Amino acid sequence: MAKLLFALLLLALAGCAPRLQPSGTAQTTPALLENAWRAEDGAVMPLRTWQPEAPRQPQAVILALHGFNDYGNGFADPAAWWARERGFALYAPDQRGFGAAPYPGLWAGAERMQADLKELTRLLRGQHPGRPLFWLGESMGGAVLLATLAEPDNAILPDGAILVGPAVWGRATMPLSYRVTLALSSHTLPWLRLSGRGLGIQASDNIPMLRRYSADPLVIKQTRIDAVYGLVNLMDAALAAGPQLDPALPLLLLYGVNDQVIRKEPVERFAARLGGQRRIAVYDTGWHMLLRDLQAERVWRDIAAWINDPAAALPSGREATAQPLFPLEKN
Repeated sequence: MAKLLFALLLLALAGCAPRLQPSGTAQTTPALLENAWRAEDGAVMPLRTWQPEAPRQPQAVILALHGFNDYGNGFADPAAWWARERGFALYAPDQRGFGAAPYPGLWAGAERMQADLKELTRLLRGQHPGRPLFWLGESMGGAVLLATLAEPDNAILPDGAILVGPAVWGRATMPLSYRVTLALSSHTLPWLRLSGRGLGIQASDNIPMLRRYSADPLVIKQTRIDAVYGLVNLMDAALAAGPQLDPALPLLLLYGVNDQVIRKEPVERFAARLGGQRRIAVYDTGWHMLLRDLQAERVWRDIAAWINDPAAALPSGREATAQPLFPLEKN
């Protein structure tokens, strides 16, 4: 009887496995469209763009990936500033499952998200030949960047990568209770949606921005458990990516001391394993949404200075030159 019950339990778990959204069904040529782009599988995703005022040509191109439950418009303020003040062009897609992209709320899978990043990079290289192209990833977007950069024999590389509060909170740095709860819930109740209300987590000190963010209908408010499971799988890959990165690739890591979303311990662990041309800035008054905090402009200026010269001093003076980056806290 015990064996029969165990077998039935396995069947139940298999029947409730985490779900991935389907890919497109048509094999086509990727293309840039008006306010959107088309992937190789035929799926069409929104693509928001900010350009320097004509006839000025972009001095650099930034392909920016948003965080979990967010969407491309989260880069509106820094993108407008960079276009106006530095002549940078910025492209921000709504990644699959987020914003106005297909199947909102349903996880697309890390492989598909990485494929989208590479396809879009090829398109932007063709759109802006000869211009330096940088990847910028905020939170989950940073994890997508890292997992892609760590791929062996990666033929599609940017001229540099910028990580803003990267989601590197993998299982190796999670309490056992978190790991067990996620494994069980994602395989028994993958469809269940949860909100972050009541957790007491603050993402920024910019309260008016947070109110607009909470009211934005394109920001996901209730998250499927299997989407969280997919995100943690991606964060596992991001946390492990450090030693696998090309040491010749310039990389800028930015983190806020007040970040309550991505804990200090995994960021410290990730940063300690970085080598090569790595620059790290730690902002004493920064939060998770560094690019939208009240003092966000100093972060915008640091990024702009680094893009113009990856070896130049950062205007904020917040560069961390030694380990540990900050005293580890138990939280």
